[in-house]
Amino acid sequence: MKIKTLFSAALLVSGLVAASSSALAGAVHHTDLFSANTLPRNDDGSTGLVNIGFNVNFFGSQFTQLFVNNNGNVTFDRALDTYTPFGLQGTNRQILAAFFADVDTRNARSGVTQYGTGLLNGHKVFGVNWLDVGYFDTQANKLNTFQLIITDRSDINAGDFDFEFNYDKIQWETGDAASSGGSNGQGGNSVRVGWSNGNSNSFELPGSAVNGALLDGGAQSLVAGSLNSNVAGRYSFSVRNGSVQPPSTVPEPSSLLLVGLALAGLGAVSRRRRA
Repeated sequence: MKIKTLFSAALLVSGLVAASSSALAGAVHHTDLFSANTLPRNDDGSTGLVNIGFNVNFFGSQFTQLFVNNNGNVTFDRALDTYTPFGLQGTNRQILAAFFADVDTRNARSGVTQYGTGLLNGHKVFGVNWLDVGYFDTQANKLNTFQLIITDRSDINAGDFDFEFNYDKIQWETGDAASSGGSNGQGGNSVRVGWSNGNSNSFELPGSAVNGALLDGGAQSLVAGSLNSNVAGRYSFSVRNGSVQPPSTVPEPSSLLLVGLALAGLGAVSRRRRA
């Protein structure tokens, strides 16, 4: 059964704006902080439980560890090897999905997934880098660069945190597995971007699962848009007392239209691979 999100999608995307000429460049940042650990070259692999370095309260569930999954996401409940992205608004998974798609780092020309902890602006942080990563099957003719950063905000309340998705380059959206329906990194069941607490609260960015929308030059290009940030390619979320906070600005009509596009055709896609 589909799960209803606590916040209206309209409120959650109210801060989504196209990058202006005043927006700062280079959304992916401080990559050296998050390079201490490397997930070896793989397809659909995951880490075991790794320490975040602080406690996070995500809709009443407390976590100090998570799983880093090669396919562009982290999960709190268990590792995720699914490669065809499913609808985050209908899932029972506890997930932060910066770019949930079929990342494949086995090609020597692809980067690898790295992660680590550090201090940033006086706060503890945990981050994951997917820098110049390829897609299934061992393809590196198109590469994506994106990042997830989780920031401790226990200075406000115990368990409070921020998280951000950062994008510098998005050239592919789908793996070429037959079940994903992609060809040359495009089309089929394309990337999902958002989050879910695995129960009644979830969100996907406008353009999620819409072919071509989130690519560089697309209608909702990840590198050209932003949320709660003046940096092109940065999408920021604040979690206070366990709940993700909606943006404070009022959505423009165009944002409401994008919500409809993002919600169209959502559905889980079952995993079973590849001949």
